[in-house]
Amino acid sequence: MREKLDRLAAASVAAEQGGGAERLAAQHAKGKLSARERLDVLLDEGSFTELDRFVTSRSLGEGEAPIYGDGVVTGYGRIDGRLVYVFSQDFTVFGGSLSEAHAGKICKVMDLAMRNGAPVIGLNDSGGARIQEGVVSLGGYADIFLRNTMASGVIPQISAILGPCAGGAVYSPAITDFIYMVRKTSYMFVTGPNVVKTVTHEDVTMEQLGGADTHASTSGVAHFAHDSELESLHAIRQLFRFIPSNNVDDAPRGAGTDPATRRDEALIDLVPDHPNQPYDMRDILRRVVDDGDFYEVQPDYAANILVGFAHLGGQSVGIVANQPAVLAGVLDIDASLKAARFVRFCDCFNIPIITFEDVPGFLPGVAQEHGGIIKHGAKLLYAYCEATVPKLTVITRKAYGGAYDVMSSKHIRGDMNLAWPTAEIAVMGAKGAVDILYRKDIASADDPAAAMDARVAEYTEKFANPYNAAARGYVDDVIDPRDTRPRLIDALETLRGKRDRNPPRKHGNLPL
Repeated sequence: MREKLDRLAAASVAAEQGGGAERLAAQHAKGKLSARERLDVLLDEGSFTELDRFVTSRSLGEGEAPIYGDGVVTGYGRIDGRLVYVFSQDFTVFGGSLSEAHAGKICKVMDLAMRNGAPVIGLNDSGGARIQEGVVSLGGYADIFLRNTMASGVIPQISAILGPCAGGAVYSPAITDFIYMVRKTSYMFVTGPNVVKTVTHEDVTMEQLGGADTHASTSGVAHFAHDSELESLHAIRQLFRFIPSNNVDDAPRGAGTDPATRRDEALIDLVPDHPNQPYDMRDILRRVVDDGDFYEVQPDYAANILVGFAHLGGQSVGIVANQPAVLAGVLDIDASLKAARFVRFCDCFNIPIITFEDVPGFLPGVAQEHGGIIKHGAKLLYAYCEATVPKLTVITRKAYGGAYDVMSSKHIRGDMNLAWPTAEIAVMGAKGAVDILYRKDIASADDPAAAMDARVAEYTEKFANPYNAAARGYVDDVIDPRDTRPRLIDALETLRGKRDRNPPRKHGNLPL
């Protein structure tokens, strides 16, 4: 027995060494942690249990020594005491390339995550498919893609890109719910710079083509970009303060120490009197949510809309808010996509959606029309219409045109729709409406400018206010801005037992 235990100990040490000290040093020289060091940072101390540590490659050459683990560390652990399943690719072993055995290990933890209703977190650092295994490695990717798809909306799936992720490998993270990247060390692209140069004759660096900032601000593929792996891994831990383990469990509650009845005097001065003057919606959000803690998602992409998580009265909520400080908070293609995917995530995992609305409409222009603003804007509309979680809306200022309908209006099953006295709910802005309705009268007036001002004032008084909508029940109440927090918390409490169902069907046909 002692000899067998000694052999086990030796094998365990070999498994933990990965590709060896030299390759580990090279990993550290690039500013990257090892596969196991990453898990030490991500998980609660001492909570990791490894699975399949003695798996070896099935395509070793003659006389080639086996390396335990085959380039990926898999198992389960805890984040703030909650069970999570993890895989961490080891770039020091075959460049983290994916083989049949490697893929099998990942598939096993994904299956266990689904079976036990726990999130799965993938730490990606791989050179791609293992060429020596040919189509078998490609089949391994497809096995993972299928599980990503089956798990979508059932358990949260988180991807951290901590090195290269190229070719077919990018599609697994793309299906997952949130992607974290690290500047200057992580890359995602279907084809690398060399292939791009050969095919299109474009000179581009890896960072420009598929770096963290590119995907976090331009493509929208990544949700977060950080300066170091430590920041990304800690940010993943923070995300778990707001999301549940699966689509049946409740999301974790916050501390609940911020009084539910708290009113904030500053809220009455945050929205400027002039309708075209910008302000930062984040100032409102932080004064309403618990302890000013707003976990923003995709902060660098489509900045004209804000999405993220917070707690209200201790309950986890998802927030969607127009951002008047950027493009006046207008809805465009990117903003519609960003918000639609976030709304659908919240609905999948039973997280109530709070919408803060100040929107002048959809962005006009040839580029937007040719880019499919109709189709992409419909995705956001579809997401809100389909969502059955509690939906609360606060109109702080503008709610114009079709954008009023889209942003969780009463007509698409908004549960509680509140407006501030500064709200303007109309088909369009006063000046544009007057220009259409009274163009001839104004042109023929003795003083066209004065006539325009008078008509604008008349239209504003009659339509650009919340009271017409409130008179028809489209707005449930016009409230003092200082009461926003207690009113929202009270509404959440009344909706705790909400039961809403969509018609039975296989699935809808989202306008993709």
